[in-house]
Amino acid sequence: MEHDHSPESIRARLKAGPVASYLRDWVYGGIDGSVTTFAVVSGVIGAQLAPSVILILGAANLVADGFSMAAGNYSATRTERQERETVRAIEERHLDHDPEGEREEVRQICVAKGFAGPELESILGVITSDRTRWIEFMLTEEYGLALQVRSATKAAWSTFVAFIVCGLVPLLPFVFTIPRAFEVSIVMTLAVFFGIGSAKSRWLTVPWWKAGLETLTTGALAAAFAYIVGVLLKNVGS
Repeated sequence: MEHDHSPESIRARLKAGPVASYLRDWVYGGIDGSVTTFAVVSGVIGAQLAPSVILILGAANLVADGFSMAAGNYSATRTERQERETVRAIEERHLDHDPEGEREEVRQICVAKGFAGPELESILGVITSDRTRWIEFMLTEEYGLALQVRSATKAAWSTFVAFIVCGLVPLLPFVFTIPRAFEVSIVMTLAVFFGIGSAKSRWLTVPWWKAGLETLTTGALAAAFAYIVGVLLKNVGS
């Protein structure tokens, strides 16, 4: 996130434009993959079912839920793009039919930001002198939309890959029939939760250990609830 502030570096960075971040997609997919797969493991163990059930349900969860999450994220991200295109079309139409009204909107937005007098008129002239700049200004300042548009495909793949990779971890002790597999699965899953939280702190101002503990706590609570549900279902069926 840090960068050089030499004139040449600034010029090159601004020319390249902002880089879309898919961090939230990775975090979202990774946490949900770990939680839901470990929920299967905990539920099966709590209900005292055969270990083979863990692998069957776990594999089904990885494929089905992972694809479902990726598809949902694809649709949601694509909707953001479509929403932006719709608002842009509205602003294009307003600019064609009532340019003075749109100019007044720009004026009032700038006044709210503290501009006045000749300075206000100058910035108003700069913004409204270029149609593209004018519309982009309205999209961000009037509607609060981001100028950066994320790829729906990349967002979906980020979620899916993170879901599969992190969701596979709770199953590994059962795949390799490790002794005390459930206990090992708990430790490995908690380590994934902490690792996801610690990794995302690279792009945040939160200390790595604090971000790791926050994610660890969230995941541990979800796993505990799943285990309790499994135990209750076992008692109901007995």
